[in-house]
Amino acid sequence: MRAPFTMRAGRWSANHPWLAITVWLCFVAASLVGGSLVGTVKATTQDSLHGELARADRIEQAGAFPEAPAAESVLITARTGDLDLQQARAVAADLLARMRALPEVAKVADPVTSPNRDAVLVEVEMTGLADDADARVGPLLEATTQVQQRYPGLRVEQVGSASLAKALTETLAADFVKAELISVPVALVILLFSFGALIAAGVPVVLALSAVAGAMGLAQFASHIFPAGELVSSIILLIGMAVGVDYSLFYLRREREERACGRDHRSAIKIAAATSGHAVLVSGVAVMVAMASLFLVSDNTFSSMATGSILVVGVAVIGSLTVLPAILVTLGRWVDRPRVPFLGRRIQRAEHSRFWMAVLRPALRAPLATFVLSVGALVIVAVPALEMNLKRPTATDLPRSIPILRTYDRLAQAFPSNKLGTSHLISIRTDVADGPAVERELAKLSTRIKGDSRFAQDRPPTVRRSGDGTVFLATVHVAGASDSSEATQSLRRLRSELLPQTVGTVPDTQWAVAGRTASDVDFRDRMAGALPPVVAFVFGMTFLVMLVTFRSLVVALTSILLNTISVAASYGLLVLVFQHSWAEDLLGFTSNGAIVSWLPLMLFVILFGLSMDYHVFVVSRIREAVQRGVPTRQAIEQGIVSSASTVSSAAIIMVAVFGIFATLSIVEFKQLGVGLAAAILMDATIIRAVVLPSLMRLLGEANWWAPRFLAGRRKTDVTPRGSDADTQVIMAAGDR
Repeated sequence: MRAPFTMRAGRWSANHPWLAITVWLCFVAASLVGGSLVGTVKATTQDSLHGELARADRIEQAGAFPEAPAAESVLITARTGDLDLQQARAVAADLLARMRALPEVAKVADPVTSPNRDAVLVEVEMTGLADDADARVGPLLEATTQVQQRYPGLRVEQVGSASLAKALTETLAADFVKAELISVPVALVILLFSFGALIAAGVPVVLALSAVAGAMGLAQFASHIFPAGELVSSIILLIGMAVGVDYSLFYLRREREERACGRDHRSAIKIAAATSGHAVLVSGVAVMVAMASLFLVSDNTFSSMATGSILVVGVAVIGSLTVLPAILVTLGRWVDRPRVPFLGRRIQRAEHSRFWMAVLRPALRAPLATFVLSVGALVIVAVPALEMNLKRPTATDLPRSIPILRTYDRLAQAFPSNKLGTSHLISIRTDVADGPAVERELAKLSTRIKGDSRFAQDRPPTVRRSGDGTVFLATVHVAGASDSSEATQSLRRLRSELLPQTVGTVPDTQWAVAGRTASDVDFRDRMAGALPPVVAFVFGMTFLVMLVTFRSLVVALTSILLNTISVAASYGLLVLVFQHSWAEDLLGFTSNGAIVSWLPLMLFVILFGLSMDYHVFVVSRIREAVQRGVPTRQAIEQGIVSSASTVSSAAIIMVAVFGIFATLSIVEFKQLGVGLAAAILMDATIIRAVVLPSLMRLLGEANWWAPRFLAGRRKTDVTPRGSDADTQVIMAAGDR
């Protein structure tokens, strides 16, 4: 009988360890060097435009309007008490002189005093394109800092699109470094407790880091097809550290377990390759298949995240199946050294764990009651998800620990009309002859807007016309913030009523509404439309992967059911934590009463993939016992108890890595980290140790039912675990 692919891969690596290690190191190095040489193509705004937003962009581009320059604002206020306007104007004069001397500055407006006379504003227009203004805004910030140092009695601070983008980029970079620096030692400490030996603990961490490094390099190549979004690097680190450590942990724990049973080193590696290696391969395929569903969204942000995730999972799987056996053969018994005092030498047999036997007892003795109570508890946790409110974060949702955002708040308070993202941009294209008709209809539109409280009454619409007279850009200001109900309602009225009844009456005229509010509303609508096909794809492909792997229709269906319950419970917990304020002090954020609009879809896909790690690993151990002739009830106990220690260690590492993201500055990362950590924790404990055994106990032998063509193939399986006879069969197959 032909040996399993994973055992053949492990055998080759074990027989050629130094070649396998060298090839792996060359692959990682080539990925990094090659990636740096080809560079990263970063996503632009146009890469994520769809529907009406894309049409608006095409119309605007057809007008060949000069690109709006990046604008910066310098706010001068009193630190305490009333503002001395005379001194503030002197500060503004000094600032004007410094700014006008900079080559990055195209224009500086005269100082403006706020209506309440408590602030003075200096507006600066930068040279060049707005797209790269954040890279050139440094000299302006330095000039502002110099003025501030000269006049310490007043508050002199700068904010604008370029300086805000620069500050956020620096914050994200610092957060990324923080996550990387903390996740590695945390994972190492947990593995030390798991293995009791420094080298054994270090191997999974090193392998995971190398997988992340290799995937980072490959992602740079992939960015030339799917331009890289802002979150790609973070997703690669997040997923890569989690699955990379877990896959190595599964493999290494099985190898140690077999050695503890008296196997020699190479035999233990072959058994681990055929069992845990197979589970790693199936888990990796399940994760990659789930992540591939994001391509159905047809959005570059999701496509780039899917690409990064698939790359890092694929690299982690390859590393676990190839270089890990080579490392274990090379290290030999040194893998268990140096031993950690008090944890050290003893390798406990998981089959003898009294704790997990006690946890399992209710599920085995009273499966129906255990199943109903445990699932009922998870459903209760999931119920708040029905009230989930989605929105894309704005400047008001960013943490005020970033100094420039406190400046933004003071600017918005002193000069309300300077709030960012509070207007709709209407793009109109028509024939030259119809230009006057469009102008008349825009005048009618302006008249109809008057008196509508959803639109800003103190700022009338403004209109720009292209040089050839065929394209018009009208800016309509909103009374509230870009994410307010006023903004959403005004957008819907523009699109459904005002524009069709005015501009829309001009023959052969195209129009579209863009802007921050339009972008948010359209994004939410697109997410709602993408969810059904993504869910259907994930369900269908997961079902096929599990059906082919276990050749059991029941196992495939129950895996989907359990993962769905886990995801739903994590949604409910997210709503409880982030749409309410009770966890604000604990996690260091200010609730905006909503969940980031892209998160539910992304969370569903990631969790459905990652949950397969534990499900495949646990069910594989149960199936091994069944194929050795062990009754299903006893096989459930053996399989879960023998895998519980490994699953617990893997889950703790995942929860710790994901939990680190909950400590980062941006609320999007906090929600992602909490959602993933909570779901993995519930999945590895309640789902795998309570719900799964109780359900399998209820189903009994029906767990393994399958159509005849699958059931017939299952009888030919070789299960590399258990008796000496089983081991001899594996060894014979592996040595052919």
